[in-house]
Amino acid sequence: MKLVIQGKNIEITDAIRSYVDQKISKAVHHFEHLTNEVDVNLSVAKNARITPKQSAEVTLYINGAVVRAEESSENLYASIDLVANKITRQLRKYKEKRQNRNSSSVKPNDALVTTEDPTVDVSQVLAKAPVLPEAVVRTKYFSMPPMTVHDALEQLELVDHDFYMFLNAETGEINVAYERNHGGYGLLQPRQNHQANHEDSRQRAVSAA
Repeated sequence: MKLVIQGKNIEITDAIRSYVDQKISKAVHHFEHLTNEVDVNLSVAKNARITPKQSAEVTLYINGAVVRAEESSENLYASIDLVANKITRQLRKYKEKRQNRNSSSVKPNDALVTTEDPTVDVSQVLAKAPVLPEAVVRTKYFSMPPMTVHDALEQLELVDHDFYMFLNAETGEINVAYERNHGGYGLLQPRQNHQANHEDSRQRAVSAA
């Protein structure tokens, strides 16, 4: 298992590295043989008015899935403890879902609401977005293998975010799955391509008739 530790406004000492290694190794113990890489980002806020000040973020790449958690407190070691505990819970949830996936009688899209539903207010998810700074302060790169909507919803629960962007295996388009304020999930899709596919299907049906 590859463990990468990075720090922002903090020196990664041998003591910190050893503590992170101990806690994260324990958290992923039962999944270590499936884990490709664990990225740990530790940061300390310079602004004294920001509390809690010290944060620990962990991203785990395991068996094609991405598990992410972030915790903050006034003590770095406490933040590491908190994020390790959250990762443990996330992995337990991941294991349970994989075990129950084939035996579940719930259809993948039962809790899904797409943007084609006229009752969906997309502003619910957009309103949750913070005001962006004038310049990009952080850039992340990640692989985007094709997946089903059901798989994307599973990933959404694991990454500790309100949304998850993915490549839809059925349409070949970039979609965004998100949690709705009043429960359930939403799906954002490109309208132009969706309408074009719908028109093509309708024309083929008319020609066949």
